[in-house]
Amino acid sequence: MYHRMLVPLDGSELAEVVFTYAKELAGRLDIDVTLLHVASPAGKSMLPMQQAYIRRAADKVKKQAREVQQITGIEQAAEAVKVKGEIVEGYPADEILKYAEENEFDLILMATRGHSGLRRWSIGSVASKVLSASKIPVWLVRADHTPDQTYDEWPTKTLLVPLDGSDLAEEVLPHVEILARQKGEESLEVVLLRVAETPSIPSYYGPELSGVSLNWGEFMQQEEVRRKKSSIEYLDKIEEQLKAKSINVKSIVVEGKANDEIINYANSNPYTMIVIASHGRSGLSRLVYGSVAANLLNGVTCPIFMVKPKPKEKEKEKENE
Repeated sequence: MYHRMLVPLDGSELAEVVFTYAKELAGRLDIDVTLLHVASPAGKSMLPMQQAYIRRAADKVKKQAREVQQITGIEQAAEAVKVKGEIVEGYPADEILKYAEENEFDLILMATRGHSGLRRWSIGSVASKVLSASKIPVWLVRADHTPDQTYDEWPTKTLLVPLDGSDLAEEVLPHVEILARQKGEESLEVVLLRVAETPSIPSYYGPELSGVSLNWGEFMQQEEVRRKKSSIEYLDKIEEQLKAKSINVKSIVVEGKANDEIINYANSNPYTMIVIASHGRSGLSRLVYGSVAANLLNGVTCPIFMVKPKPKEKEKEKENE
């Protein structure tokens, strides 16, 4: 269960796109929120203005979270939600990570832009470092994309959960359960997505293998059928587990390249948030960037809730080599 959420702000209006998400999660899951602004050590003259900004922001989110609680019928718990603002000095990414760990936060919610970036807060800098180094889930919201309807106005909500069949990827499931049980979200649906990737022709396949009884075309067809069947059986098992916990869930298997198919599905279905592990089969954190999870950041406009799985002991040894 989440108890405390950290929301970094850089003082810009674009960064405040997270307010809608913060108040919804705080109100529906009773999470305490801390808005954090990282000030430059060289800008001490700006401190009074920054303090006033963070106080106003905290008051705004707190008021909105209480309104959400009233809508969901838990007015008596309105005082339970705590929202405060804090200012620290230093380098943004370092201070965000340090503050989150020292104060035992469960979740980081932050705005980011896509490929071009927002100076100090772009995927290439602050958000990238926070995402790769954070030990807790990071919820990224695109600040440069203005949806037709804000998150709190979505008529339905879909949690898109890509799974690759690995134990590491499945570490998102406890988080999916929490997010799916938000108060007053009867219209929320979980979609489990598995991409049955098409096998590629190996480089060693040549004339010397032409005499084998099964040609490559026939093998490809059989392999595609096998992979799709295996994917369906795998998702059916996960679907049953979630349905047993009264979660509205369905499964989808598509064929193609994982990165392309996840992006296509997310961009073709409005009111979607992706919930995904930062790495799957290999479990090696150094392989995160350039992988499916990393490529999603610039390929979709919907929010991404990214969980960093805990590596197994053997994988920890490989990472330290």
